[in-house]
Amino acid sequence: MARRGGGALGLWLLLLLCRLQDPGSGAPAQPGPLAVGQFWHVSDLHLDPTYHITQDHTKVCSSSKGANASNPGPFGDFFCDSPYQLILSAFEYMKNSKQQASFMIWTGDSPPHVPVEELSTKMVINVIGNMTSTIQSFFPDLQVFPALGNHDYWPQDQLPVSASKVYSAVADFWKPWLTDEAISTFKKGGFYTQLFQPSVSPQPLRIISLNTNLYYSPNHVTLNITDPANQFAWLESVLEVSLRKKEKVYVIGHVPVGYLPFTRNITAIRGYYNERLVKIFRKYSDVIAGQFFGHTHRDSIMILLDEKGNPINSLFVAPAVTPVKSVVQRESNNPGVRLYQYDTLHYSLLDLWQFYLNLTDANMKNESNWKLEYILTKTYGVEDLKPENLYEMAKQFTVPHDKLFQQYYNNFIVSYDRSIVCEGNCKLSQICAIQYLDHSSYTDCIERG
Repeated sequence: MARRGGGALGLWLLLLLCRLQDPGSGAPAQPGPLAVGQFWHVSDLHLDPTYHITQDHTKVCSSSKGANASNPGPFGDFFCDSPYQLILSAFEYMKNSKQQASFMIWTGDSPPHVPVEELSTKMVINVIGNMTSTIQSFFPDLQVFPALGNHDYWPQDQLPVSASKVYSAVADFWKPWLTDEAISTFKKGGFYTQLFQPSVSPQPLRIISLNTNLYYSPNHVTLNITDPANQFAWLESVLEVSLRKKEKVYVIGHVPVGYLPFTRNITAIRGYYNERLVKIFRKYSDVIAGQFFGHTHRDSIMILLDEKGNPINSLFVAPAVTPVKSVVQRESNNPGVRLYQYDTLHYSLLDLWQFYLNLTDANMKNESNWKLEYILTKTYGVEDLKPENLYEMAKQFTVPHDKLFQQYYNNFIVSYDRSIVCEGNCKLSQICAIQYLDHSSYTDCIERG
């Protein structure tokens, strides 16, 4: 944060006062004028309309795929996608928190994880429409920037490189939020850019919503296509204009760039596309002030390094609202939503407030007691979310038996089970995924152990 002159010092002091609020209140300090802006991030709602309580636990929800629901209650089950009541509870909590958010980002995946024959194009469109109108009913005056997820299509994952029924229908749903130009681009390939002027900021922010599902490994439509829907060329041209105009950019998308932290040597998108995106993000790192994704259902951080190993970008993967896991997974996540705080002058990220619902407790008490899980700066002892600070934090994680890393892992699974420990290969996969997004540096990290 700049500290030149009395005005900048005054801003710094104001920000500091905002950050010293007692976290026990469970709500961030309200931003002062032209000091701190805020925005919400929700992801992976995954509504399962079939969810209902029944004595036969194999029939509680289609998304369990016949598995026994573990402990179904009004707010869901860890083997099921979200009942509507869970999604309503999340938005109700956000609305009742009275936070002065400038906007919301919504990074995709509305339909449930069910066999392909149980859905259709019409059903997928209806679910996305339902979730859109739900958000609009809770936040009628809030600007929302959405992105498509790999489940926001039928068949799932197979998002096309040109106009489609889904792109067209969803564009119509999102017209209240997007400009005509953004809608036009979206209808052709499921991505868009839009300039946004928050009332608390002296200069506008550019949002780039990528359709990273075009690069997703299971998408057979884009196999062997060098630049699906010409999105790479479009992205570079938008960033080039932003560079020339000295704009600041937030990149949002569903499937994240980089390596999956819960496995080994696997990128979420195809390797070729991953290398291409990393190269573009490195080139325009001065323009990009933050990157935000979903998809993994877990809470994770990545730091983009340049070719010399210097931290240049901060990336965040938000946990899901759905608590679903498969029978072979040892862990899942509690439902989560989050609020970011940003510097209104330069859009640099100042803090992250993660909220969650203890699903077991909520079901037991028949009450949705959403609460603050952690504040990033306080939990990890960093000044703000700039890449250099997060990089120092990540280096601290590498210390053997580091308690801070164990806290990070507990946050990764959204306080699902504190008794689960991540050590050895589990920790190495996490550490390398946090710090290294390209093939060469990630492979070196894994080989170093």
